[in-house]
Amino acid sequence: MNDTKIINDPVFGFIKIPRGLLYDIVRHPLMQRLNRINQLGLASVVYPGARHTRFQHSLGAFYLMSEAIISLQQKGNFIFDSEAEAVEAAILMHDIGHGPFSHVLENTLISGISHEDISLLMMEQINRDLGGQLNLAISIFKDEYPKRFLHQLISSQLDMDRLDYLRRDSFFTGVTEGNIGSARIIKMLNVVDDRLVVEQKGIYSLENYLTTRRLMYWQVYLHKTAVGYEKVLVNMLTRAKHLTRQGHKVFASPALAYFLENDVDREWFSTHDEALLMYEELDDSDLWSAMKAWKHSDDKILATLATDMLDRIIFKVEVHDEPVSEERIDELQAQIAEKAGIEKVDAHYLMSLNTIQKDMYSIDDDSIDILYKDGTIKDISEASEILNVALLSKKIRKYYLCYQRF
Repeated sequence: MNDTKIINDPVFGFIKIPRGLLYDIVRHPLMQRLNRINQLGLASVVYPGARHTRFQHSLGAFYLMSEAIISLQQKGNFIFDSEAEAVEAAILMHDIGHGPFSHVLENTLISGISHEDISLLMMEQINRDLGGQLNLAISIFKDEYPKRFLHQLISSQLDMDRLDYLRRDSFFTGVTEGNIGSARIIKMLNVVDDRLVVEQKGIYSLENYLTTRRLMYWQVYLHKTAVGYEKVLVNMLTRAKHLTRQGHKVFASPALAYFLENDVDREWFSTHDEALLMYEELDDSDLWSAMKAWKHSDDKILATLATDMLDRIIFKVEVHDEPVSEERIDELQAQIAEKAGIEKVDAHYLMSLNTIQKDMYSIDDDSIDILYKDGTIKDISEASEILNVALLSKKIRKYYLCYQRF
């Protein structure tokens, strides 16, 4: 009997999954659910190729993790087989708590609880299903395990999650500048005093990685069209929730209806066992099927927003360097109300104002350390000749004003 499963991945080629614990995780229904959730949310509105799933990303991150473990072991870093399997299990499940359309739901249908928290709840559930085999994986995931560098491989400035999604998102969007040398970075990893470091020879790959990350954020993740489309979705869900609370009958799958009817936050999750089960039922298709019904709603606002989503009528987006004045917003609300034939008080559903800030590298947050041949260690910001870290860590703030086109 074959003891590994092989999956052909368009980014890394053949990924081997050993039978046993890791294969059982991949087969678990909560892991399979990620096949129904797009990795890049609504970015396909700009990049039609970006239709890859959270499941594919999780497998890719797993592949990079297994490569990183081998590389570190070859350099004499002692990692038990049980630790290797646990950290691979943890990276497989690191995104398991994502809801439909990535981060959109985190402040609309649920609040005060992040997808990381929900990932942990789901991991604990899978752990029960697998008879407690994930105790070590969960302890590494929560950074409670003595070998801290194992947690860094899952979550840090240079973790396997980021190395995969930059490569993968670049591949599927066709934004070729995003193609980082993940294999080289992994080969350059080492451990000193229980911290991940990158050997001096890897400095150019790192410079490329940090520059690339910045480029992918502004060109893909925060692309103004994708942001404008996302705001339509957020406002549509907010309106559906408002109508549901007012006693209107709003079509929804049982799982979606649960989140429209209740204020689900961290405390709600801890006091209602069914909340997690309902959340696990949600995927992208719940929202798309609801939109098809909402397009015909007798509520003009909900119908407009659902039509926008289905027919790709994206909010117009103005990007400002300075905050938008109250007068401008008030004026816009009046115009929208008049053109849409709705009350001014409801015009906010057809517009959105957001401050978007992205720091590409923060030394305080989590430095990337470079190891020199003589054993000295420097932060990448000191070690790099070309990286203007003042520029990279500059807090860039942009104000996005989005509103319905007429």
